[in-house]
Amino acid sequence: MQTASYVVPPRPPTQTHSDPLRSSLGHLLSSAHTLPCSTAAQAFQQLVQPTARFQLALDALLPLLDSSRSQLSQRILVSYILYSLYAPHPVAINPFKSVLYDTFIKERNNALQLASTGGTSENEQLVWVLWKILRGDGNDIGPYTPSTLARHPLPPKLRATNLYLEEESQAEKASFDPFGDEEPSDNAKSQQASRAPSRSDWSRSGTSGLPAAGIDQNSPIAPEEDERTHAFSQGMTLLLAARERVLTLSEQRTLGPLITQLISPSILTSADLAPIIAHNPTLAHPLLVSLLSLPPSKGNPVGASIYLDILAQLPPTLPSFDVLGRLLRDATPMTDYLTGGKLTIADVVRTEVLGRFIQQSIHWLDYAEREERQGLVSEDRFAKGVQNLCRFYTSLLKLEIVDAASDTDSAEMAHFALRNSRFEEANALYRVLAVGKL
Repeated sequence: MQTASYVVPPRPPTQTHSDPLRSSLGHLLSSAHTLPCSTAAQAFQQLVQPTARFQLALDALLPLLDSSRSQLSQRILVSYILYSLYAPHPVAINPFKSVLYDTFIKERNNALQLASTGGTSENEQLVWVLWKILRGDGNDIGPYTPSTLARHPLPPKLRATNLYLEEESQAEKASFDPFGDEEPSDNAKSQQASRAPSRSDWSRSGTSGLPAAGIDQNSPIAPEEDERTHAFSQGMTLLLAARERVLTLSEQRTLGPLITQLISPSILTSADLAPIIAHNPTLAHPLLVSLLSLPPSKGNPVGASIYLDILAQLPPTLPSFDVLGRLLRDATPMTDYLTGGKLTIADVVRTEVLGRFIQQSIHWLDYAEREERQGLVSEDRFAKGVQNLCRFYTSLLKLEIVDAASDTDSAEMAHFALRNSRFEEANALYRVLAVGKL
């Protein structure tokens, strides 16, 4: 008897690998935090075909922007990519504007609630980035990496409590019947109840509940204050840009008056000072004066010493000599927070920086000379460095900042000048030091 045989039908093949495009996008979003936002956005556009960008942004980017579990730097990057897809056009017609706006309102409201209890939202930087984008200033964000934007603290004036958009007042007007004959809809009431308190709400005076005089209740922020906040935001952008390029004279004039406000607390780290000095020595001088004058704080418990250490380690270049020369003649008063005594910027730089800077410069030039002898570099860094260092020290002697007769001041520099006396500047400096000791 023949028995029936049953054949188990094969299972449909399972997908063992995810969509390659989404995998590539995931890798980009997880690894692009240290790339400028504009570079990461270009990589996204090269990775995804134009016809697929909108749908992929809906499916993969919007969930990251909306999720509070996403890293702050990743949410900043996603915000910029959504903006950059339509950057050639006004932000008003960007199809993702409503999503960016809703995220801005939600995150700002969360920050306001935390601020009312004395806390600080971890997404303050995201609120500022969205505010910049929605104002049409998204290009200002492009040169900076998401990690830089997420890491740098915001000055008080750019905290979420101070950031408002013109659309908010228009939305309030649209929520009500223009003739006042009908009650607001339930949805409008809900929006009014959930919106963050505006500046006009805070400005109400007395117990009568009447608005303060001269306050437009339909505008969440006065136009003058809005302009000041915008200018301050531009100043912060320029200060970050000063680390990477030379600012124009117009940009320096814009940034100069805002320096004191931008460093209280500072949005810069000590590592940012060397590139700012290299690119913008004229701007670095007032910036350093402001930083050195700050008292120790919770964020910087060691006070001015952290900036003095950076100055002492600068390379012997013309921008370094320019900045140190200005500081060594600066009579701005400051307080010694260890002893309480009164000093000047020049006093502190003279005693805490100059000797270490000269020593570090000599070591730097000795190393440059060895590299040139070994053929590792083609630049004539050593010769130029010797000439510039000797000229700098000669100017210090003429200004009587250092004393040729003091071994403490000049012994190391005299030995350096003698070793390199084949250079005219070093030979001349050695003769001045030798005569000073007679």
